[in-house]
Amino acid sequence: MVKRLINLSKSQSFFLLGARGTGKSTLILNIDFLSKATYFDLLDPDLEQELSLRPALLAEKIAHLKKGSWVVIDEVQKVPALLDVVHSLIESKKLKFALTGSSSRKLKRGGANLLAGRAVMFSLFPFTAMEISNNARLKFDLLLALRWGTLPNIFELETDQEKTRYLKSYVQNYIKEEVVAEQLIRNLNPFRRFLPIAAQMNGQVINYSNISKDTGADYKTIQSYFQILEETNLGFFLESYSRSVRKSQRQSPKFYFFDTGIVRALDEKLTLPMEKRISDFGNAFESWFINECYRLNSYHELDYKFSYLRTKDDVEIDLIIERPNGRVSLVEIKSAEKIDERHLRHLVHFEKDFPKADLICISNEKSPRKIGRVTVLPWSMAWSALGLI
Repeated sequence: MVKRLINLSKSQSFFLLGARGTGKSTLILNIDFLSKATYFDLLDPDLEQELSLRPALLAEKIAHLKKGSWVVIDEVQKVPALLDVVHSLIESKKLKFALTGSSSRKLKRGGANLLAGRAVMFSLFPFTAMEISNNARLKFDLLLALRWGTLPNIFELETDQEKTRYLKSYVQNYIKEEVVAEQLIRNLNPFRRFLPIAAQMNGQVINYSNISKDTGADYKTIQSYFQILEETNLGFFLESYSRSVRKSQRQSPKFYFFDTGIVRALDEKLTLPMEKRISDFGNAFESWFINECYRLNSYHELDYKFSYLRTKDDVEIDLIIERPNGRVSLVEIKSAEKIDERHLRHLVHFEKDFPKADLICISNEKSPRKIGRVTVLPWSMAWSALGLI
């Protein structure tokens, strides 16, 4: 088993949220302090129906447990009403609960009891480069990570055909099990048209109006579609930098899917090789790197704030990192193996606006070096330099 970077609470109930296939159940079942936990899997249709009809039955099923015992409820969003019972049991019997879910949308939209701070929130993602590299059985390969993504099941498959089938099935099952089964959308056809367009715009500033024209859905519906992706843990928004600088800024966010393999599956590019020096490689590299930052920030509970900056004349910084201590890093992400002044012009453009900021270019160069105020780093050295590990 790959050792995950996440550090789950041993003393307090918690939610563990993450997209399907990120390894939530595997992680829970292999944690020592949960080895003797009472386990409820709501993917079992009989159990789901039983507890849906009578949520109070949960209390009866675990009435024999002693104070401090752990209870695992897998895919808790399928029966949100259970959380009222869980809340009561935490208070009255001092039981501890590990609650996993692939979607927070049904919990939030259904007004579910989120336990009023009595449960910590954690997120699980596809493997990070560090998790893969730290495993003796695996080896991290950037090209493979950009082509196939890093969902755990990918590493159990040997051929390109098997990986292609898995990722296609993942996308199909997402629509079937998350969107249809959970009744997130009434009219499915516009959403089906939306998904490949959203994949093509991965990491770009969202133009809701253009997507609306391409899908036939209105502006607000497109906004709700992106919210569904976020709340089913398929991606996250990268907001525009919010502080005032002398350049006018665009306000629309970017959206990054959580895994490069899923982006290629939605965009129907799985059969194409991932090669250096093509635009797809550069786009995937940026998306992967920002996802890595997002994951490490979550796992290490750093509370860093991420954003991007683009002016009306299209001068852009890929990633701005703001830390609680006030330190700021402006980060350009370039897939090139040789960086020169051309790659750094946007960082240099903002030198006066951010006189105390770290100016960093992440690249595929082999060793670090300095060009003026800009530090050029190999991606493998970035995590330490950015304070993410």
